[in-house]
Amino acid sequence: MRPATTLELLATPAEVSGVRRALRAYGDDVQLCASELVTNVVQHLGEGVPVTVRVWCDDGGRTRLEVTDPDPRALPVLRASVGADEESGRGLALLDALATRWGVAYGPGRGKTVWCELEAGPGGGAVPVASVGGPGRAATAGRDPR
Repeated sequence: MRPATTLELLATPAEVSGVRRALRAYGDDVQLCASELVTNVVQHLGEGVPVTVRVWCDDGGRTRLEVTDPDPRALPVLRASVGADEESGRGLALLDALATRWGVAYGPGRGKTVWCELEAGPGGGAVPVASVGGPGRAATAGRDPR
């Protein structure tokens, strides 16, 4: 199992590209999901919000990505459709397409964690995962096919 990568940062547009660079070893899909989730924090909570990004792979090839922020009320919403001329609103649709499982978990005094799971595919890319989440995690929003 690869050791976990943990990034502590203040959410800003400039930090999004830093997150992508830091997660390069996990593949394009993990980088994309992480950058979309950090961008959501910037857009919906504001710049300078403390964020923790954590990624790890288990022995079965699954990769779990978690983005934690301090606001338990600002929940991600998957929009049914986005107009062709709209400039935003596609981030969660991308995450939903790439990860079979994603959701929101709440921690005591820690705000919320938006998480997703992907499985390593040929060439190191990620493909959707079909298995369970980490211990103590409850899907309260998002997509969980179980």
